[in-house]
Amino acid sequence: MEITKLQLYTYRNYLKSEVDFKSGLNVIFGKNAQGKTNLLEAVYFCAVGKSFRASREKEVINLDGDIAKIKLFIKKDIGNSVVEIIFSRKQKKTIKINGIPIKKISELLGEFNAVFFSPDELKLIKESPEDRRRFMDIDISQTSKQYFYLLSRYNEVLQNRNKQLKMNLPMNDLKNIMKIWNEQLADCAIKIARYRQNFVLTLAPFAKQAHSFLTDNQEDLEVEYVGIKENTKSEIIEKLESCLEKDLSLGYTSYGPHRDDIKVSINGIDVRVFGSQGQQRTSALSLKLAEVSIIENQMHSKPVLLLDDVLSELDEYRKIRLIEYCQNVQTLLTCTSFDYKVNHNRIEINNGNVVQNKVFKI
Repeated sequence: MEITKLQLYTYRNYLKSEVDFKSGLNVIFGKNAQGKTNLLEAVYFCAVGKSFRASREKEVINLDGDIAKIKLFIKKDIGNSVVEIIFSRKQKKTIKINGIPIKKISELLGEFNAVFFSPDELKLIKESPEDRRRFMDIDISQTSKQYFYLLSRYNEVLQNRNKQLKMNLPMNDLKNIMKIWNEQLADCAIKIARYRQNFVLTLAPFAKQAHSFLTDNQEDLEVEYVGIKENTKSEIIEKLESCLEKDLSLGYTSYGPHRDDIKVSINGIDVRVFGSQGQQRTSALSLKLAEVSIIENQMHSKPVLLLDDVLSELDEYRKIRLIEYCQNVQTLLTCTSFDYKVNHNRIEINNGNVVQNKVFKI
């Protein structure tokens, strides 16, 4: 799976632009604040239906427009497809696949797969478990619509259970109501936990391999799932029941996959706590490269790798190794300059204007 063309209309600082992509490495360069990250954001939108930024979606519409459009052309092993997203100031965004509107984001997942990484993704290692759960959820959802449904259902049930905990009901009434929510929560929880356990088991050897490649075999990376230990639905229900008084005092559900985490270690040492910033950065990148391998393994097609200003954060050896890796998967890499003598497609961005440079071959 590869992308061949991207069209943007009044999207952020792009008024009307078109850019062509090639196989392998596509270098998107230009000065800071020219729109390089905006371009990657538009591509990512077409994969998961949302931005990797925390901004409101209507902010993507250029100040001079009432709507914004993204149109991405995708080449697959069998047939091609077009994903189009339209943002409006007056209504919800519209997503079309081959000209046909879809009703749910789940219908978009798997149509086009992408993996995004930037220096901000360091939070995958350093910050809260929520960031690592999001990493698992986005990756698994791109390869399994059933998981996306399960996760949506679980969050809905969890929200309802938490509401009941805050209603100051008599204990006997609360216990009876909790039986209903515990049953539904446990049904989703055991399935989500199994998906995540299998994901991490699959991820671990790919991450180890990627990290070894980036560090010239100097470091050994280990990835471990930290979450539900119960093996059956009934055991989860029993655990939820035993936590009721605690949950009541807290006002929320203290147990379940919404508390899951991933532990990442280098040579047996917890990277989040004891790793250097360089080790944390390389570990996060290794997880993302492993994500590429997982999607390829399950979908039988490589995703597109989106790398935003990553070279500025790596030492020279790791830069060279990463660029070498990018020769084997379609990659969109943003940077302020690129002087490496490798095959690549050059795209210059100047204040939202695209200058399509010729392909550079050695």
